[in-house]
Amino acid sequence: MTAPAYWNRAKRELKNADPVLGALMVRYKGLTLASRGDAFQTLARSIVGQQISVKAAQSVWDRFAAAVGDMEPKRVLRLSEVQLRGCGLSGQKVKYLCDLSERFSSGTIDVARWHTMDDETLIADLTQVKGIGRWTAEMFLIFYLTRPDVFPLGDLGVQRALSLHYNKGRAMSDRRIAALSKLWTPWRSVATWYLWRSLDPVPVEY
Repeated sequence: MTAPAYWNRAKRELKNADPVLGALMVRYKGLTLASRGDAFQTLARSIVGQQISVKAAQSVWDRFAAAVGDMEPKRVLRLSEVQLRGCGLSGQKVKYLCDLSERFSSGTIDVARWHTMDDETLIADLTQVKGIGRWTAEMFLIFYLTRPDVFPLGDLGVQRALSLHYNKGRAMSDRRIAALSKLWTPWRSVATWYLWRSLDPVPVEY
């Protein structure tokens, strides 16, 4: 997996704009965002990772992937609810993953057209799928399409990193977050990625 073409330019501009972020880049140099190039897997991993820690999500995903084998929609649909729940998935996430698998298998999801949509239009389209909210859609934009300017403000890790690095561990005001967001534009995906790195040196991957 290779870094997006914009990565080095984004790092240079962010480092010049924000010394706090620049220090994080130095600390975690050599690591980059990279797409797996698999839309179904990215969405499935994002659903698995909803509302749980990165470590817990990886543990559940490993068991899920082992049960499925080749990560294909039709193979997910072959598993029973009991088998899927046995991987550590909640009943709700089982429903979401099966619905997603059915949509991919039947061809009702057209991945190709997503490449032509702007970020907000794509988020609106993705959130029509059962179990995909704004956060999951934003993970798809960052990790599959590697869009450069996505800022998942609802992400708990982002919120924690902002308070830790910019406000001495206290929750940040919306005004300060908006100011930082403006400072990081048009490379907010890159800024977000380094905020995640500061909490967990193992790269987040969906």
